[in-house]
Amino acid sequence: MTKRGADLLRDELHRLKTVERPANSAAIGEARAHGDLSENAEYHAARERAGFIEGRISELEAKLANAQVIDPKLVDAEGRCVFGATVDVADESGESSTWQIVGEDEADIKKGRIYVSSPIARALIGKEPGEVVEVQTPGGVKRYEIIDVRYE
Repeated sequence: MTKRGADLLRDELHRLKTVERPANSAAIGEARAHGDLSENAEYHAARERAGFIEGRISELEAKLANAQVIDPKLVDAEGRCVFGATVDVADESGESSTWQIVGEDEADIKKGRIYVSSPIARALIGKEPGEVVEVQTPGGVKRYEIIDVRYE
């Protein structure tokens, strides 16, 4: 994952541990105070939420422990598309797009971040400006010309 992606996961982990977990513990305590737990919907909802929070904390800790963090600015790829690169492309109609090739947790097509295993990213990896790539999409084959590759 990119450095930015790792920072986002660390921020989420910190928020879960320092804000969400204590707030949910307080909600469980408050629901317990209402009496009979077997029919207490607030208690069961808070316990379910606690399970979600603990599961997400475990997931984030595992991802961060196993992550290989790559800073795109430090990549020496000699102008080729690699993980973390920001790529400017133009399609057959001349419409341009800019995508950054990122890890799974960072991918957000609306923000121009595509998953490294997506068909478009796989087609771009290893290519240089001026090359044309073909990508199989649900709407048919699309051709993109690589205009520029940056490491931001």
